[in-house]
Amino acid sequence: MKVILLTELKGKGGEGDVVEVARGFANNYLLPNKMAVLATKGNLKQLEQRRANIAKREEKRIADAEATKAQLEAATIKVAAKVGEEGQLFGSVTPAVIAEALAAAGIEVDRKRIDLKNPIKVAGEHDVMISLYREIKATVKIFVGEESEEIPAEEPVAEEATEAVAEEAAEATEE
Repeated sequence: MKVILLTELKGKGGEGDVVEVARGFANNYLLPNKMAVLATKGNLKQLEQRRANIAKREEKRIADAEATKAQLEAATIKVAAKVGEEGQLFGSVTPAVIAEALAAAGIEVDRKRIDLKNPIKVAGEHDVMISLYREIKATVKIFVGEESEEIPAEEPVAEEATEAVAEEAAEATEE
């Protein structure tokens, strides 16, 4: 079934793309959620008239993604965690924790866009890939360690954020 996408759909295309999808996927997900419309003659004609507006929005999204990429690649983010013997963490650093640390540094990134194959379970410096928009990806350096540890002096630190486990420990000591 041919549909015109109204929003970006990972793995299928972006706004204004005419794609072929399974009938059930279109009828049960895309059409009810207003993510696509059927590719009828009338809708295709409307799409041609909207192409200029879609192109402007696409340029803005790409420019925003490039600006965010520059911010991310210039920053080193510190995530405080409890570290045990031989650098093993008590718990792990997940995409949600990384997104929280980035937000504390003033960079808003959706946790779903953080490509972390497995949670980080070892202290030290890790490179994390973040998909910003379509093919635009950024690599951010995440330094995981104790709160008292210093980041190796290679790049400026954006800001420090704490892991949820460390926050709970601080709240428990305040009570």
